[in-house]
Amino acid sequence: MFYPDQIDEHITRVNMQRTNNPPSARRKTLPPRASSGLDQRSFDPPDRTVSSLFVQDTVRRILTARVYDVAEETPLDPLKRLSARIGRPALLKREDLQPVFSFKIRGAYNRIANLSEAELARGVICASAGNHAQGVALAAARRGAASTIVMPTTTPGIKVAAVKALGGNVVLHGDSFDDAYAHARKLEQETGAAFVHPFDDPDVIAGQGTVGLEILRQHPDPIDAVFVPIGGGGLAAGVAAIVRFLRPETKIIGVEPADAPTMKSAIDAGQVVTLDQVGLFADGVAVRRAGDETFRLCRDLLDEIVLVDTDAICAAVKDIFDDVRAVAEPSGAVALAGLKAWAARNPGSGALAAINSGANVNFDRLRHVAERAEIGEGAEALLAVAMPDRRDDYHRFLQSLDGRSVTEFNYRWSGDGTAQIFVGVSLKTGGALKQPSAAREAIGQEKEDLIERLRADGYAVEDMSDNETAKLHVRYMVGGRTIGLPHERLLRFEFPERPGAFLRFLNSLQPAWALTLFHYRNHGDDVGRVLAGISVPPNQATDLTTALDELGYPYVDETDNPACRLFLDGAA
Repeated sequence: MFYPDQIDEHITRVNMQRTNNPPSARRKTLPPRASSGLDQRSFDPPDRTVSSLFVQDTVRRILTARVYDVAEETPLDPLKRLSARIGRPALLKREDLQPVFSFKIRGAYNRIANLSEAELARGVICASAGNHAQGVALAAARRGAASTIVMPTTTPGIKVAAVKALGGNVVLHGDSFDDAYAHARKLEQETGAAFVHPFDDPDVIAGQGTVGLEILRQHPDPIDAVFVPIGGGGLAAGVAAIVRFLRPETKIIGVEPADAPTMKSAIDAGQVVTLDQVGLFADGVAVRRAGDETFRLCRDLLDEIVLVDTDAICAAVKDIFDDVRAVAEPSGAVALAGLKAWAARNPGSGALAAINSGANVNFDRLRHVAERAEIGEGAEALLAVAMPDRRDDYHRFLQSLDGRSVTEFNYRWSGDGTAQIFVGVSLKTGGALKQPSAAREAIGQEKEDLIERLRADGYAVEDMSDNETAKLHVRYMVGGRTIGLPHERLLRFEFPERPGAFLRFLNSLQPAWALTLFHYRNHGDDVGRVLAGISVPPNQATDLTTALDELGYPYVDETDNPACRLFLDGAA
Protein backbone atom coordinates (compact mmCIF):
# COMPACT_ATOMS: atom_id res chain seq x y z
CA MET A 1 0.00 0.00 0.00
CA PHE A 2 1.20 3.54 -0.71
CA TYR A 3 1.77 6.04 2.04
CA PRO A 4 0.39 9.56 1.40
CA ASP A 5 3.85 11.12 1.04
CA GLN A 6 4.73 8.61 -1.70
CA ILE A 7 1.74 9.34 -3.94
CA ASP A 8 2.96 12.57 -5.57
CA GLU A 9 6.35 11.01 -6.26
CA HIS A 10 4.75 7.96 -7.89
CA ILE A 11 2.37 10.04 -10.05
CA THR A 12 5.29 12.14 -11.28
CA ARG A 13 7.38 9.04 -11.98
CA VAL A 14 4.63 7.32 -13.97
CA ASN A 15 3.84 10.45 -16.00
CA MET A 16 7.52 11.09 -16.80
CA GLN A 17 7.90 7.54 -17.95
CA ARG A 18 4.99 7.86 -20.37
CA THR A 19 5.92 11.36 -21.57
CA ASN A 20 9.61 10.66 -22.20
CA ASN A 21 9.10 7.39 -24.04
CA PRO A 22 7.32 7.10 -27.40
CA PRO A 23 4.78 4.26 -27.67
CA SER A 24 7.22 2.07 -29.59
CA ALA A 25 9.77 2.31 -26.78
CA ARG A 26 7.52 1.75 -23.78
CA ARG A 27 8.73 -1.64 -22.76
CA LYS A 28 9.74 -0.47 -19.32
CA THR A 29 9.56 -1.96 -15.88
CA LEU A 30 7.63 -0.05 -13.26
CA PRO A 31 9.72 1.22 -10.34
CA PRO A 32 9.65 -1.11 -7.33
CA ARG A 33 6.52 -0.95 -5.17
CA ALA A 34 7.49 -3.40 -2.49
CA SER A 35 4.70 -2.51 -0.11
CA SER A 36 1.92 -2.41 -2.69
CA GLY A 37 1.58 -6.12 -3.32
CA LEU A 38 1.13 -5.36 -7.03
CA ASP A 39 3.07 -6.76 -9.96
CA GLN A 40 6.24 -5.14 -11.27
CA ARG A 41 6.22 -6.56 -14.80
CA SER A 42 6.90 -4.93 -18.15
CA PHE A 43 4.00 -3.27 -19.92
CA ASP A 44 3.09 -1.26 -22.99
CA PRO A 45 0.65 1.35 -21.65
CA PRO A 46 -1.73 3.42 -23.76
CA ASP A 47 -0.75 6.97 -24.61
CA ARG A 48 -2.52 8.38 -21.56
CA THR A 49 -1.24 10.12 -18.43
CA VAL A 50 -2.51 10.52 -14.90
CA SER A 51 -1.98 14.26 -15.15
CA SER A 52 -5.37 15.58 -14.13
CA LEU A 53 -5.30 17.04 -10.62
CA PHE A 54 -8.85 15.72 -10.27
CA VAL A 55 -7.73 12.16 -11.06
CA GLN A 56 -4.69 12.50 -8.79
CA ASP A 57 -6.90 13.64 -5.93
CA THR A 58 -9.18 10.65 -6.51
CA VAL A 59 -6.21 8.28 -6.42
CA ARG A 60 -4.98 9.82 -3.16
CA ARG A 61 -8.41 9.39 -1.62
CA ILE A 62 -8.61 5.75 -2.73
CA LEU A 63 -5.18 4.87 -1.38
CA THR A 64 -6.04 6.42 1.99
CA ALA A 65 -9.70 5.36 2.12
CA ARG A 66 -11.13 4.12 5.40
CA VAL A 67 -13.40 1.22 4.52
CA TYR A 68 -12.14 -1.82 6.39
CA ASP A 69 -13.67 -0.95 9.74
CA VAL A 70 -16.84 -2.38 8.26
CA ALA A 71 -16.18 -3.64 4.71
CA GLU A 72 -14.56 -6.96 3.83
CA GLU A 73 -11.79 -7.61 1.34
CA THR A 74 -13.87 -9.87 -0.89
CA PRO A 75 -12.38 -12.73 -2.90
CA LEU A 76 -11.56 -12.65 -6.59
CA ASP A 77 -12.91 -16.03 -7.69
CA PRO A 78 -11.93 -17.84 -10.88
CA LEU A 79 -14.95 -18.82 -13.00
CA LYS A 80 -13.67 -22.17 -14.21
CA ARG A 81 -16.67 -23.23 -16.30
CA LEU A 82 -17.00 -19.87 -18.02
CA SER A 83 -13.23 -19.66 -18.55
CA ALA A 84 -13.31 -22.99 -20.35
CA ARG A 85 -16.16 -21.78 -22.54
CA ILE A 86 -14.58 -18.49 -23.59
CA GLY A 87 -11.04 -19.85 -23.82
CA ARG A 88 -9.42 -17.40 -21.39
CA PRO A 89 -9.38 -16.80 -17.61
CA ALA A 90 -12.51 -15.11 -16.27
CA LEU A 91 -12.43 -13.74 -12.71
CA LEU A 92 -15.29 -12.52 -10.52
CA LYS A 93 -14.89 -9.95 -7.75
CA ARG A 94 -17.36 -11.04 -5.08
CA GLU A 95 -18.86 -7.83 -3.66
CA ASP A 96 -22.02 -9.83 -2.99
CA LEU A 97 -20.17 -11.12 0.09
CA GLN A 98 -20.10 -7.74 1.85
CA PRO A 99 -22.06 -7.44 5.13
CA VAL A 100 -24.90 -5.71 3.25
CA PHE A 101 -24.44 -7.96 0.17
CA SER A 102 -23.25 -5.03 -1.95
CA PHE A 103 -20.19 -2.86 -2.62
CA LYS A 104 -22.16 0.21 -1.51
CA ILE A 105 -20.96 -0.13 2.08
CA ARG A 106 -17.47 0.97 0.99
CA GLY A 107 -18.40 4.41 -0.31
CA ALA A 108 -20.99 5.06 2.37
CA TYR A 109 -18.57 4.26 5.18
CA ASN A 110 -15.69 6.23 3.69
CA ARG A 111 -17.91 9.31 3.35
CA ILE A 112 -19.21 9.03 6.91
CA ALA A 113 -15.76 8.19 8.34
CA ASN A 114 -14.46 11.49 6.97
CA LEU A 115 -17.10 13.58 8.75
CA SER A 116 -16.08 15.66 11.75
CA GLU A 117 -17.40 14.96 15.23
CA ALA A 118 -19.70 17.98 14.91
CA GLU A 119 -21.08 16.69 11.61
CA LEU A 120 -21.61 13.21 13.03
CA ALA A 121 -23.53 14.71 15.93
CA ARG A 122 -26.03 16.21 13.46
CA GLY A 123 -26.54 12.81 11.82
CA VAL A 124 -26.53 11.70 8.19
CA ILE A 125 -29.25 11.44 5.59
CA CYS A 126 -29.64 9.82 2.18
CA ALA A 127 -32.24 8.87 -0.39
CA SER A 128 -32.27 5.30 -1.64
CA ALA A 129 -34.55 2.36 -2.26
CA GLY A 130 -31.81 -0.24 -2.33
CA ASN A 131 -28.23 -1.12 -1.50
CA HIS A 132 -27.03 2.40 -0.68
CA ALA A 133 -29.69 2.70 2.01
CA GLN A 134 -28.37 -0.35 3.83
CA GLY A 135 -24.78 0.79 3.45
CA VAL A 136 -25.51 4.20 4.98
CA ALA A 137 -27.53 2.71 7.85
CA LEU A 138 -24.76 0.27 8.78
CA ALA A 139 -21.94 2.79 8.33
CA ALA A 140 -23.72 5.40 10.45
CA ALA A 141 -24.38 2.88 13.19
CA ARG A 142 -20.69 1.93 13.28
CA ARG A 143 -19.68 5.59 13.56
CA GLY A 144 -22.27 6.29 16.24
CA ALA A 145 -24.32 8.66 14.10
CA ALA A 146 -28.08 8.78 13.60
CA SER A 147 -29.17 8.02 10.04
CA THR A 148 -32.30 9.04 8.18
CA ILE A 149 -33.06 7.06 5.03
CA VAL A 150 -35.72 8.53 2.73
CA MET A 151 -37.28 5.81 0.59
CA PRO A 152 -40.14 5.90 -1.95
CA THR A 153 -43.45 4.62 -0.65
CA THR A 154 -43.26 1.91 -3.34
CA THR A 155 -40.13 0.34 -1.77
CA PRO A 156 -40.68 -3.38 -1.03
CA GLY A 157 -41.26 -4.08 2.63
CA ILE A 158 -38.29 -6.44 2.83
CA LYS A 159 -35.90 -3.58 1.96
CA VAL A 160 -37.52 -1.21 4.43
CA ALA A 161 -37.21 -3.87 7.14
CA ALA A 162 -33.53 -4.45 6.27
CA VAL A 163 -32.69 -0.75 6.69
CA LYS A 164 -34.55 -0.55 10.00
CA ALA A 165 -32.72 -3.66 11.24
CA LEU A 166 -29.42 -1.87 10.60
CA GLY A 167 -30.49 1.09 12.72
CA GLY A 168 -31.75 3.45 10.02
CA ASN A 169 -34.69 5.79 10.62
CA VAL A 170 -36.84 5.22 7.52
CA VAL A 171 -38.93 8.03 6.06
CA LEU A 172 -41.28 6.93 3.27
CA HIS A 173 -42.00 9.73 0.82
CA GLY A 174 -43.20 9.98 -2.78
CA ASP A 175 -43.78 7.40 -5.49
CA SER A 176 -40.35 7.58 -7.13
CA PHE A 177 -36.68 7.95 -6.28
CA ASP A 178 -36.74 11.54 -7.57
CA ASP A 179 -39.48 12.36 -5.04
CA ALA A 180 -37.53 10.72 -2.21
CA TYR A 181 -34.30 12.47 -3.25
CA ALA A 182 -35.91 15.91 -3.29
CA HIS A 183 -37.41 15.31 0.16
CA ALA A 184 -34.06 14.12 1.54
CA ARG A 185 -32.34 17.30 0.33
CA LYS A 186 -35.11 19.33 1.97
CA LEU A 187 -34.60 17.49 5.27
CA GLU A 188 -30.86 18.06 4.92
CA GLN A 189 -31.44 21.81 4.85
CA GLU A 190 -33.89 21.68 7.76
CA THR A 191 -31.85 19.45 10.08
CA GLY A 192 -28.24 20.14 9.13
CA ALA A 193 -27.63 16.41 8.64
CA ALA A 194 -24.80 15.45 6.28
CA PHE A 195 -26.09 14.18 2.94
CA VAL A 196 -24.49 10.95 1.73
CA HIS A 197 -24.84 10.84 -2.05
CA PRO A 198 -25.07 7.35 -3.57
CA PHE A 199 -22.33 8.05 -6.15
CA ASP A 200 -21.51 11.70 -6.89
CA ASP A 201 -19.17 12.45 -3.98
CA PRO A 202 -15.34 12.25 -3.86
CA ASP A 203 -15.24 10.17 -0.70
CA VAL A 204 -17.93 7.81 -1.97
CA ILE A 205 -16.05 7.38 -5.27
CA ALA A 206 -12.84 6.72 -3.34
CA GLY A 207 -14.49 4.09 -1.15
CA GLN A 208 -15.81 2.26 -4.20
CA GLY A 209 -12.37 2.54 -5.83
CA THR A 210 -10.91 0.21 -3.20
CA VAL A 211 -12.63 -2.60 -5.13
CA GLY A 212 -10.23 -1.98 -8.01
CA LEU A 213 -7.24 -1.76 -5.66
CA GLU A 214 -8.09 -5.18 -4.25
CA ILE A 215 -8.48 -6.72 -7.71
CA LEU A 216 -4.97 -5.64 -8.68
CA ARG A 217 -3.48 -6.83 -5.40
CA GLN A 218 -5.27 -10.19 -5.60
CA HIS A 219 -4.25 -10.83 -9.20
CA PRO A 220 -0.64 -9.63 -9.69
CA ASP A 221 -0.47 -11.23 -13.13
CA PRO A 222 -1.61 -9.29 -16.23
CA ILE A 223 -5.31 -8.48 -16.61
CA ASP A 224 -6.48 -7.56 -20.09
CA ALA A 225 -9.63 -5.78 -18.93
CA VAL A 226 -11.72 -5.03 -15.86
CA PHE A 227 -15.50 -4.81 -16.32
CA VAL A 228 -17.49 -2.52 -14.04
CA PRO A 229 -21.28 -2.02 -13.87
CA ILE A 230 -22.44 1.58 -14.20
CA GLY A 231 -25.50 3.19 -12.65
CA GLY A 232 -24.61 6.67 -11.46
CA GLY A 233 -20.94 5.87 -12.03
CA GLY A 234 -19.38 5.88 -8.54
CA LEU A 235 -17.95 2.37 -8.75
CA ALA A 236 -16.79 2.81 -12.35
CA ALA A 237 -15.14 6.16 -11.62
CA GLY A 238 -13.25 4.88 -8.57
CA VAL A 239 -12.13 1.61 -10.17
CA ALA A 240 -11.10 3.38 -13.39
CA ALA A 241 -8.98 5.92 -11.49
CA ILE A 242 -6.99 3.39 -9.50
CA VAL A 243 -6.59 0.85 -12.31
CA ARG A 244 -5.48 3.53 -14.77
CA PHE A 245 -2.97 4.75 -12.16
CA LEU A 246 -1.49 1.39 -11.18
CA ARG A 247 -2.05 -0.70 -14.32
CA PRO A 248 -2.27 1.70 -17.27
CA GLU A 249 -2.07 -1.22 -19.71
CA THR A 250 -5.30 -2.75 -18.38
CA LYS A 251 -8.50 -1.71 -20.13
CA ILE A 252 -11.41 -0.48 -18.01
CA ILE A 253 -14.74 -1.35 -19.58
CA GLY A 254 -17.99 0.06 -18.24
CA VAL A 255 -21.15 -1.98 -18.67
CA GLU A 256 -24.74 -0.69 -18.72
CA PRO A 257 -28.13 -2.22 -19.52
CA ALA A 258 -29.23 -1.42 -23.06
CA ASP A 259 -32.37 0.18 -21.64
CA ALA A 260 -30.44 2.31 -19.12
CA PRO A 261 -27.42 3.73 -21.04
CA THR A 262 -26.97 6.66 -18.66
CA MET A 263 -23.19 7.12 -18.79
CA LYS A 264 -22.86 6.19 -22.45
CA SER A 265 -25.50 8.77 -23.36
CA ALA A 266 -23.62 11.40 -21.35
CA ILE A 267 -20.27 10.59 -22.94
CA ASP A 268 -21.81 10.55 -26.42
CA ALA A 269 -23.40 13.96 -25.73
CA GLY A 270 -20.27 15.40 -24.16
CA GLN A 271 -22.17 16.36 -21.03
CA VAL A 272 -24.36 14.87 -18.33
CA VAL A 273 -27.89 14.23 -19.63
CA THR A 274 -31.11 13.13 -17.96
CA LEU A 275 -32.81 10.17 -19.63
CA ASP A 276 -36.59 10.28 -19.91
CA GLN A 277 -36.84 6.76 -18.54
CA VAL A 278 -34.71 3.70 -17.85
CA GLY A 279 -35.48 0.00 -17.64
CA LEU A 280 -35.93 -1.29 -14.12
CA PHE A 281 -34.96 -4.96 -14.47
CA ALA A 282 -31.42 -4.27 -13.25
CA ASP A 283 -32.72 -1.82 -10.68
CA GLY A 284 -29.38 -1.36 -8.95
CA VAL A 285 -28.07 0.47 -12.04
CA ALA A 286 -31.37 2.03 -13.14
CA VAL A 287 -30.27 5.67 -12.81
CA ARG A 288 -31.61 8.37 -15.12
CA ARG A 289 -28.74 10.82 -14.64
CA ALA A 290 -25.05 10.20 -14.03
CA GLY A 291 -23.12 12.30 -11.54
CA ASP A 292 -21.05 15.32 -12.53
CA GLU A 293 -17.94 14.04 -10.74
CA THR A 294 -18.39 10.48 -11.97
CA PHE A 295 -18.97 11.68 -15.55
CA ARG A 296 -15.66 13.56 -15.62
CA LEU A 297 -13.72 10.51 -14.46
CA CYS A 298 -15.54 7.98 -16.63
CA ARG A 299 -15.27 10.20 -19.71
CA ASP A 300 -11.50 10.50 -19.31
CA LEU A 301 -10.61 7.04 -18.01
CA LEU A 302 -12.96 4.40 -19.41
CA ASP A 303 -11.81 2.65 -22.57
CA GLU A 304 -15.28 1.63 -23.65
CA ILE A 305 -18.87 1.13 -22.52
CA VAL A 306 -20.66 -2.10 -23.43
CA LEU A 307 -24.47 -2.34 -23.47
CA VAL A 308 -26.18 -5.64 -22.59
CA ASP A 309 -29.82 -6.68 -22.80
CA THR A 310 -32.03 -8.43 -20.25
CA ASP A 311 -31.45 -11.90 -21.69
CA ALA A 312 -27.68 -11.46 -21.49
CA ILE A 313 -27.95 -10.31 -17.87
CA CYS A 314 -30.08 -13.34 -16.99
CA ALA A 315 -27.56 -15.64 -18.67
CA ALA A 316 -24.80 -14.03 -16.59
CA VAL A 317 -26.78 -14.62 -13.38
CA LYS A 318 -26.88 -18.29 -14.37
CA ASP A 319 -23.15 -18.32 -15.18
CA ILE A 320 -22.36 -16.99 -11.70
CA PHE A 321 -24.58 -19.59 -10.09
CA ASP A 322 -23.11 -22.42 -12.18
CA ASP A 323 -19.54 -21.48 -11.24
CA VAL A 324 -19.66 -20.29 -7.62
CA ARG A 325 -23.20 -21.24 -6.48
CA ALA A 326 -24.07 -17.62 -5.71
CA VAL A 327 -27.23 -15.81 -6.77
CA ALA A 328 -26.44 -12.34 -8.07
CA GLU A 329 -28.99 -9.57 -8.36
CA PRO A 330 -29.48 -8.51 -12.00
CA SER A 331 -27.30 -5.41 -11.60
CA GLY A 332 -24.68 -7.62 -9.93
CA ALA A 333 -24.41 -9.70 -13.11
CA VAL A 334 -24.31 -6.75 -15.54
CA ALA A 335 -20.50 -6.59 -15.59
CA LEU A 336 -20.14 -10.30 -16.33
CA ALA A 337 -22.66 -10.01 -19.15
CA GLY A 338 -20.47 -7.25 -20.56
CA LEU A 339 -17.35 -9.38 -20.15
CA LYS A 340 -18.93 -12.15 -22.23
CA ALA A 341 -20.10 -9.75 -24.94
CA TRP A 342 -16.70 -8.03 -25.12
CA ALA A 343 -14.81 -11.33 -25.19
CA ALA A 344 -16.96 -12.47 -28.12
CA ARG A 345 -15.75 -9.46 -30.12
CA ASN A 346 -12.17 -9.43 -28.84
CA PRO A 347 -10.60 -12.91 -28.94
CA GLY A 348 -7.50 -13.37 -26.82
CA SER A 349 -5.95 -15.32 -23.99
CA GLY A 350 -5.50 -12.67 -21.29
CA ALA A 351 -7.43 -12.64 -18.04
CA LEU A 352 -10.68 -10.69 -17.73
CA ALA A 353 -12.20 -9.58 -14.41
CA ALA A 354 -15.80 -8.59 -13.70
CA ILE A 355 -17.31 -7.15 -10.52
CA ASN A 356 -20.36 -8.85 -9.02
CA SER A 357 -21.70 -5.72 -7.36
CA GLY A 358 -24.42 -7.26 -5.21
CA ALA A 359 -26.87 -10.00 -4.31
CA ASN A 360 -29.91 -8.12 -3.02
CA VAL A 361 -32.36 -9.76 -5.38
CA ASN A 362 -36.08 -10.13 -4.79
CA PHE A 363 -36.84 -13.86 -4.73
CA ASP A 364 -39.74 -13.57 -7.16
CA ARG A 365 -37.36 -12.04 -9.73
CA LEU A 366 -35.60 -15.40 -10.07
CA ARG A 367 -38.51 -16.89 -12.02
CA HIS A 368 -38.00 -14.34 -14.76
CA VAL A 369 -34.22 -14.83 -14.67
CA ALA A 370 -34.58 -18.58 -15.16
CA GLU A 371 -37.00 -18.12 -18.07
CA ARG A 372 -34.68 -15.77 -19.94
CA ALA A 373 -31.26 -17.27 -19.18
CA GLU A 374 -31.43 -20.00 -21.82
CA ILE A 375 -32.24 -17.47 -24.54
CA GLY A 376 -29.53 -15.15 -23.28
CA GLU A 377 -26.82 -17.77 -23.65
CA GLY A 378 -28.10 -18.89 -27.05
CA ALA A 379 -29.24 -22.29 -25.83
CA GLU A 380 -32.89 -21.97 -26.90
CA ALA A 381 -34.85 -20.77 -29.90
CA LEU A 382 -38.48 -19.66 -29.53
CA LEU A 383 -40.57 -20.23 -32.64
CA ALA A 384 -44.17 -19.67 -33.75
CA VAL A 385 -45.10 -22.54 -36.05
CA ALA A 386 -48.28 -22.98 -38.12
CA MET A 387 -49.14 -26.49 -39.33
CA PRO A 388 -52.16 -28.58 -40.29
CA ASP A 389 -54.01 -29.62 -37.15
CA ARG A 390 -53.46 -33.34 -37.69
CA ARG A 391 -51.78 -35.94 -35.52
CA ASP A 392 -49.39 -37.02 -38.28
CA ASP A 393 -48.13 -33.46 -38.64
CA TYR A 394 -47.14 -33.34 -34.99
CA HIS A 395 -45.05 -36.47 -35.53
CA ARG A 396 -43.48 -35.04 -38.65
CA PHE A 397 -42.72 -31.74 -36.93
CA LEU A 398 -40.93 -33.41 -34.02
CA GLN A 399 -38.88 -35.48 -36.46
CA SER A 400 -37.90 -32.28 -38.30
CA LEU A 401 -36.24 -31.05 -35.10
CA ASP A 402 -33.52 -33.66 -35.70
CA GLY A 403 -33.23 -34.85 -32.11
CA ARG A 404 -33.32 -31.42 -30.48
CA SER A 405 -35.15 -31.22 -27.17
CA VAL A 406 -38.47 -29.38 -26.97
CA THR A 407 -38.26 -26.94 -24.05
CA GLU A 408 -41.72 -25.43 -24.43
CA PHE A 409 -44.87 -26.41 -26.34
CA ASN A 410 -48.05 -24.32 -26.21
CA TYR A 411 -51.03 -25.14 -28.42
CA ARG A 412 -54.82 -24.73 -28.40
CA TRP A 413 -57.34 -26.19 -30.87
CA SER A 414 -58.93 -23.47 -33.03
CA GLY A 415 -61.33 -25.45 -35.18
CA ASP A 416 -60.13 -23.98 -38.50
CA GLY A 417 -57.83 -26.87 -39.38
CA THR A 418 -54.60 -24.98 -38.61
CA ALA A 419 -52.57 -25.35 -35.42
CA GLN A 420 -50.63 -22.31 -34.18
CA ILE A 421 -47.90 -23.56 -31.87
CA PHE A 422 -45.51 -21.59 -29.67
CA VAL A 423 -42.51 -23.89 -29.27
CA GLY A 424 -39.12 -23.67 -27.59
CA VAL A 425 -36.29 -25.74 -29.05
CA SER A 426 -32.93 -26.47 -27.44
CA LEU A 427 -30.02 -25.55 -29.72
CA LYS A 428 -27.15 -28.02 -29.83
CA THR A 429 -24.39 -25.42 -30.12
CA GLY A 430 -25.59 -23.18 -27.25
CA GLY A 431 -22.66 -22.79 -24.84
CA ALA A 432 -20.83 -25.74 -26.41
CA LEU A 433 -17.99 -23.91 -28.18
CA LYS A 434 -14.99 -22.38 -26.45
CA GLN A 435 -14.49 -19.24 -28.49
CA PRO A 436 -17.49 -16.96 -27.87
CA SER A 437 -17.35 -15.37 -31.32
CA ALA A 438 -17.40 -18.80 -32.96
CA ALA A 439 -20.17 -19.95 -30.62
CA ARG A 440 -22.33 -16.92 -31.42
CA GLU A 441 -21.94 -17.46 -35.17
CA ALA A 442 -22.62 -21.20 -34.84
CA ILE A 443 -25.74 -20.62 -32.71
CA GLY A 444 -27.13 -18.12 -35.20
CA GLN A 445 -26.39 -20.45 -38.09
CA GLU A 446 -27.97 -23.44 -36.35
CA LYS A 447 -31.18 -21.52 -35.66
CA GLU A 448 -31.26 -20.23 -39.22
CA ASP A 449 -30.74 -23.74 -40.62
CA LEU A 450 -33.47 -25.15 -38.36
CA ILE A 451 -35.98 -22.51 -39.47
CA GLU A 452 -35.15 -23.08 -43.14
CA ARG A 453 -35.54 -26.84 -42.69
CA LEU A 454 -38.95 -26.44 -41.06
CA ARG A 455 -40.08 -24.10 -43.82
CA ALA A 456 -38.84 -26.55 -46.44
CA ASP A 457 -40.97 -29.20 -44.74
CA GLY A 458 -44.04 -27.02 -45.26
CA TYR A 459 -44.35 -25.24 -41.92
CA ALA A 460 -44.87 -21.50 -41.57
CA VAL A 461 -42.27 -20.36 -39.03
CA GLU A 462 -41.61 -17.04 -37.29
CA ASP A 463 -38.58 -16.56 -35.02
CA MET A 464 -39.76 -15.21 -31.64
CA SER A 465 -36.41 -15.46 -29.83
CA ASP A 466 -35.91 -11.68 -29.81
CA ASN A 467 -39.58 -10.70 -29.64
CA GLU A 468 -40.01 -9.06 -26.23
CA THR A 469 -43.83 -9.20 -26.30
CA ALA A 470 -43.75 -12.88 -27.18
CA LYS A 471 -41.30 -13.67 -24.39
CA LEU A 472 -43.02 -11.61 -21.72
CA HIS A 473 -46.69 -12.15 -22.53
CA VAL A 474 -47.86 -14.09 -25.56
CA ARG A 475 -46.19 -17.36 -24.61
CA TYR A 476 -48.43 -17.47 -21.52
CA MET A 477 -51.59 -16.52 -23.39
CA VAL A 478 -51.72 -19.30 -25.96
CA GLY A 479 -55.04 -21.02 -25.27
CA GLY A 480 -58.27 -19.73 -23.84
CA ARG A 481 -61.83 -20.75 -24.46
CA THR A 482 -62.78 -22.40 -27.72
CA ILE A 483 -66.25 -22.84 -29.20
CA GLY A 484 -67.57 -26.01 -30.82
CA LEU A 485 -65.29 -28.44 -29.04
CA PRO A 486 -67.30 -31.39 -27.73
CA HIS A 487 -66.40 -33.77 -24.93
CA GLU A 488 -63.07 -32.19 -23.99
CA ARG A 489 -61.21 -33.71 -21.06
CA LEU A 490 -58.50 -31.57 -19.43
CA LEU A 491 -55.73 -33.61 -17.82
CA ARG A 492 -52.67 -32.55 -15.84
CA PHE A 493 -49.69 -34.86 -16.42
CA GLU A 494 -46.18 -35.42 -15.17
CA PHE A 495 -44.10 -36.37 -18.21
CA PRO A 496 -40.65 -37.90 -17.75
CA GLU A 497 -38.01 -35.40 -18.90
CA ARG A 498 -36.45 -37.58 -21.56
CA PRO A 499 -36.43 -37.67 -25.37
CA GLY A 500 -39.49 -39.25 -26.95
CA ALA A 501 -41.87 -38.67 -24.03
CA PHE A 502 -44.21 -36.47 -26.09
CA LEU A 503 -44.24 -38.87 -29.05
CA ARG A 504 -45.04 -41.77 -26.75
CA PHE A 505 -47.96 -39.78 -25.36
CA LEU A 506 -49.28 -39.03 -28.87
CA ASN A 507 -48.96 -42.67 -29.88
CA SER A 508 -51.04 -43.73 -26.87
CA LEU A 509 -54.08 -41.80 -28.16
CA GLN A 510 -56.53 -43.37 -30.60
CA PRO A 511 -56.79 -41.66 -34.02
CA ALA A 512 -60.35 -40.54 -33.29
CA TRP A 513 -59.29 -38.65 -30.16
CA ALA A 514 -58.29 -35.07 -30.96
CA LEU A 515 -55.52 -33.35 -29.05
CA THR A 516 -57.14 -29.98 -28.26
CA LEU A 517 -54.67 -28.33 -25.89
CA PHE A 518 -51.08 -28.85 -24.86
CA HIS A 519 -49.09 -26.64 -22.50
CA TYR A 520 -45.57 -27.54 -21.38
CA ARG A 521 -42.46 -25.68 -20.24
CA ASN A 522 -39.18 -27.23 -19.13
CA HIS A 523 -38.30 -25.91 -15.66
CA GLY A 524 -35.23 -28.07 -15.04
CA ASP A 525 -37.08 -30.61 -12.93
CA ASP A 526 -36.91 -34.39 -13.41
CA VAL A 527 -40.51 -34.36 -14.64
CA GLY A 528 -42.27 -32.10 -17.12
CA ARG A 529 -45.58 -30.63 -15.98
CA VAL A 530 -48.12 -30.71 -18.78
CA LEU A 531 -51.73 -29.63 -19.17
CA ALA A 532 -53.37 -31.45 -22.09
CA GLY A 533 -56.85 -31.43 -23.60
CA ILE A 534 -58.26 -34.48 -25.35
CA SER A 535 -61.64 -34.68 -27.09
CA VAL A 536 -63.09 -38.11 -26.32
CA PRO A 537 -66.70 -39.27 -26.88
CA PRO A 538 -68.38 -40.24 -23.57
CA ASN A 539 -68.75 -43.85 -24.66
CA GLN A 540 -64.95 -44.10 -25.03
CA ALA A 541 -64.04 -42.62 -21.65
CA THR A 542 -63.10 -46.06 -20.31
CA ASP A 543 -60.82 -46.65 -23.29
CA LEU A 544 -59.05 -43.34 -22.54
CA THR A 545 -58.52 -44.34 -18.92
CA THR A 546 -57.08 -47.68 -20.03
CA ALA A 547 -54.74 -46.03 -22.54
CA LEU A 548 -53.44 -43.53 -20.00
CA ASP A 549 -52.91 -46.24 -17.40
CA GLU A 550 -50.86 -48.20 -19.93
CA LEU A 551 -48.89 -45.05 -20.77
CA GLY A 552 -47.87 -44.84 -17.11
CA TYR A 553 -47.53 -41.07 -16.82
CA PRO A 554 -49.06 -39.79 -13.54
CA TYR A 555 -52.07 -37.59 -14.25
CA VAL A 556 -55.04 -35.85 -12.64
CA ASP A 557 -58.35 -35.13 -14.37
CA GLU A 558 -58.85 -31.35 -14.12
CA THR A 559 -61.94 -31.08 -16.33
CA ASP A 560 -64.09 -29.84 -13.44
CA ASN A 561 -61.42 -27.59 -11.96
CA PRO A 562 -63.00 -24.10 -11.66
CA ALA A 563 -59.98 -22.47 -13.29
CA CYS A 564 -60.33 -24.73 -16.31
CA ARG A 565 -64.11 -24.28 -16.53
CA LEU A 566 -63.90 -20.48 -16.32
CA PHE A 567 -60.97 -19.85 -18.68
CA LEU A 568 -60.68 -22.85 -21.02
CA ASP A 569 -64.15 -24.35 -21.46
CA GLY A 570 -66.09 -22.78 -24.32
CA ALA A 571 -69.38 -24.02 -22.87
CA ALA A 572 -68.81 -22.42 -19.44
